[in-house]
Amino acid sequence: MNYELFIAKRYLTAKRKQAFVSVITFISMLGITIGVMALIIALGLITGFQQDVQNKILGATSHIMVQDLTGEGLKDYALLQERIVRLPGVKSATPVAYNTVLLSGFAKSSGAVLKGVDFGLERQQAPWLQKLETGRLPGEESPEGAVLGSRLAEQVGAAVGDTVTVYAASTRLSPLGPLPKLRKFKVTGIFSTGLFEFDASTALVNLPAAQKYFNLDGRVSYLQVMLQDIFQAERLGQEISRIAPASVYITTWMELNKPLFSALKLEKNIIFLTITLIVIVAALNIIATLILMVMEKTRDIGILIALGATSRNIRKIFFLQGSIIGLLGTTAGVILGLGWCGLANVFKIIRVPVAIYQISYVPFHVKFVDLLAIIGLSLLISLGSTWFPSRRAAKVDPVIALKYE
Repeated sequence: MNYELFIAKRYLTAKRKQAFVSVITFISMLGITIGVMALIIALGLITGFQQDVQNKILGATSHIMVQDLTGEGLKDYALLQERIVRLPGVKSATPVAYNTVLLSGFAKSSGAVLKGVDFGLERQQAPWLQKLETGRLPGEESPEGAVLGSRLAEQVGAAVGDTVTVYAASTRLSPLGPLPKLRKFKVTGIFSTGLFEFDASTALVNLPAAQKYFNLDGRVSYLQVMLQDIFQAERLGQEISRIAPASVYITTWMELNKPLFSALKLEKNIIFLTITLIVIVAALNIIATLILMVMEKTRDIGILIALGATSRNIRKIFFLQGSIIGLLGTTAGVILGLGWCGLANVFKIIRVPVAIYQISYVPFHVKFVDLLAIIGLSLLISLGSTWFPSRRAAKVDPVIALKYE
């Protein structure tokens, strides 16, 4: 151990006449601890909320939607589907036929989105279809079967085995004039994605049944493309547009959910900057502590200079003092912050209304990059706060310091 570190540690050890300075040292360390802990908890909360909502939204919807500009549906979609699947980074591309309908059950009717999907392909990429709440998926033996979102089933009073009636927005001609186009489906299963809006408005049926019902002979409403890396959506969207016909347009998940994720990102940045002020205030306490230490240790500094210590050695002593305070405070803050996030996840401490936030409780997730940024910022502020006091200590005149000794 070099003597600068030895002296710095001794100066941080309280003695009777140093009790006041020791209290300020503890307060400085506590301020750093609270600031770092608050930053970890706040960023963990925002990141956890953002990722949970993002996973649920993208688990129930497509990463890229390939649609037809005319609104008549995609023709020859099988060929385009095959081309898209060959692109590196694409996990799957599945056809979807959908439209808004009125769904009527035993209790009452409710507006819904009826989606026709290939259950064989859809099940491979949707965990919520692999484990239904109740029932099973419609098979080839039950072409008139449907699976309903849990909230939608609750609203219309439908259970597995019941029959629901679907009314389309279009009409059909009859001897009595235009009549609503309707079709009955037997409920074979009920799913839950955890995304309230999706579960409250979605019914799934076999793709051929939906194509027939919506008069989409040989066509689909869009191709649902799932990616291995969701953040490659923009690049892959451009590649798909190059191999697709001119009448096709591409929509990515970023464009569909841009307001939500932009708001979450802005909120995260504001919280980071706001709570950083706590760390800065704690750093001011470090400056006050070191200045008081310099004033109290003027005689000691004079003796060290008289014995041959250079200005650099004196600066290093007080720099190490501030570094120790910052390092201990940061370490304690990281441990307490991560500990709180772990407990909050285990006991689901922060519960929120599902209907508003789409999730039942707020999960905490601390990214490694965020953790490094917090530690780096805390140490940078702590080390920066030692600059002025250490320079002041190095300028002590040994003659004046020892004049009355």
